[in-house]
Amino acid sequence: MRPRVPRILITPGEPAGIGPDLVCAVAQAPSAAQRIAVCDPQLLRERARALGLSLKLRDADLATAPVAQAAGELAVLPVALSRSAEPGRPDPANATSVLQTLDRAAQLCLDGAADALVTGPVQKSTINDAGIAFSGHTEYLAARCGGVQPVMMLVAGGLRVALATTHLPLRAVADAITPSLLRQVLQVLLTDLRRSFGIDTPCVRVCGLNPHAGESGHLGREDADIIAPVIRELSAAGHRVEGPLPADTLFTPRHLRGTDAVLAMYHDQGLPVLKYAGFGQAVNVTLGLPIIRTSVDHGTALDLAGSGRAEAGSLQAAIALALELATTKAQA
Repeated sequence: MRPRVPRILITPGEPAGIGPDLVCAVAQAPSAAQRIAVCDPQLLRERARALGLSLKLRDADLATAPVAQAAGELAVLPVALSRSAEPGRPDPANATSVLQTLDRAAQLCLDGAADALVTGPVQKSTINDAGIAFSGHTEYLAARCGGVQPVMMLVAGGLRVALATTHLPLRAVADAITPSLLRQVLQVLLTDLRRSFGIDTPCVRVCGLNPHAGESGHLGREDADIIAPVIRELSAAGHRVEGPLPADTLFTPRHLRGTDAVLAMYHDQGLPVLKYAGFGQAVNVTLGLPIIRTSVDHGTALDLAGSGRAEAGSLQAAIALALELATTKAQA
């Protein structure tokens, strides 16, 4: 009996950015999964025409079994734009449509009608300019999935970096890092490393918040008073969690050896290292959701939209990882 073909939903993100370009580009190769773009089909037709790509769009039929796709084929679930999108020129009038693609795709995954969601980059400022409070995919999808605790993790090759806090101003980070938050984030990280990535006893190394992990309290008390006790608590419960460790030395080959994931305290502590190691091939994974969600590691690149110069490597990697995680989940 042949295994079921996974159904992967793709949202292109900002219609004026490179997301539609990348969706058209990845559709040029055959796929072992059924790829379904959740967006305005006219957007894809216009962008494929501008890029000189052949693209055969089919209406997605969720009532029939998913099938693998040939090169140049893509299924679509239509979500109409309010206005035609011009490459490089985001329009707040389309912000609601962008969020509707996320709502529809997330609900289909929650309902079991699709196996995973892969998201293209959104323009956060444009959504906020439309009067809609939006801090990012991670937080939005967590709320859409019932207010769960999400954990943002980026993957590049063998390096995995998760974040204790995500899209916060730097001055707000220290106040946000509490024992309760760290317990939740570490539990989600450890659980998903086992369940989704198949690592039986994952080793997580935790960055300190302050330089030199606080230098014994001389550079801040958060590491000794907040982070260290949570790590001791989880270690005593049998988990392989180490830290807090100075971030400037943790991200070196010797300290990363044997590490399954690093937990950084804030966005720009962990992600510059990972993106340097694998930008353009890295994948953003949201842990803690009841659905599988992966994403690209880059932004909308408005200046490249419609030019044919955007690289699709990260979207290809995000789809591949979504397929891998969906297969692992099905086998479990």
